[in-house]
Amino acid sequence: MQGHLLPDVWRGMFWVALSGLVFTLLNTLVRAITLTMEPFESQFLRYLCSVIIMVPLLLRQGWRSYWPVNLPGQLWRGAVHTLGLMFWFAALPHLGLADTTAIGFTGPIFIMLGASWFLGETMRTDRWVAALFGFVGVLVVIAPKLSGQGGWYPLIMLASSPIFAASFLMTKSLTRTESPGVIVLWQALSVTVLSMPMGLMHWTMPTPWQWLGFAGAGVLGATGHYLLTRGFRATDISATQSLRFLDLVWAAVMGWLVFSDVPSHTTLLGALVILASTIWIARREHRRHTLADA
Repeated sequence: MQGHLLPDVWRGMFWVALSGLVFTLLNTLVRAITLTMEPFESQFLRYLCSVIIMVPLLLRQGWRSYWPVNLPGQLWRGAVHTLGLMFWFAALPHLGLADTTAIGFTGPIFIMLGASWFLGETMRTDRWVAALFGFVGVLVVIAPKLSGQGGWYPLIMLASSPIFAASFLMTKSLTRTESPGVIVLWQALSVTVLSMPMGLMHWTMPTPWQWLGFAGAGVLGATGHYLLTRGFRATDISATQSLRFLDLVWAAVMGWLVFSDVPSHTTLLGALVILASTIWIARREHRRHTLADA
């Protein structure tokens, strides 16, 4: 391996970390829209805009470049992701950011279990340790802020976590035969088609600002899923899951920059725990990769 190239594990972890930042921007924008619009219409328009954003690529490179090797797998993955989105969008406007973030961080646990059971990935002890310490860091930040309110919506949001985990595991499986661009396009197409009936059933004409917001969400969504797919293709999906806890750091920074929310002492402490666990597993994965190449 040439010295100037990043090892696969480092590249995979970098893409996943970057995707977390993009998804934090996306979630901030989408939540603002769903506060003033029916959630299922928001779901439909968010993915429709992703398809529209990708049309120039299709016109330039042609449909054949984006025709999947495993079409049934792409459609099943889109159906599973659509189901997860239905739960997620239904609960999103009814929960605070702290509750949503805390529930979302159950996802890496489901993904690591699934990667071991269904993809045959080796679940090394250090990966579990990194994930658990990252989760502890999340609890340090979130626990003082949880309101305990929200009715059934926290459970609805929680139901989306294992479904999204299944979707991401299907994505990892598809990366064996498909390029990231093909996976992202067919996810956007399938979710758009499957979400259309619900979106039209609750249709209200968006305002110009809402259309602009959906256009931005389309760009962010397509970019985030592309980066995530590249990360899954580069290395074991279980090796990347501790990096999901960095999303909390991105959320804290965005809250400070956009809403002038000063991070609390528990936020700073939890962020340090998360960063420490992330750096530790990154060094462990790099050392394991170096020994394997020796």
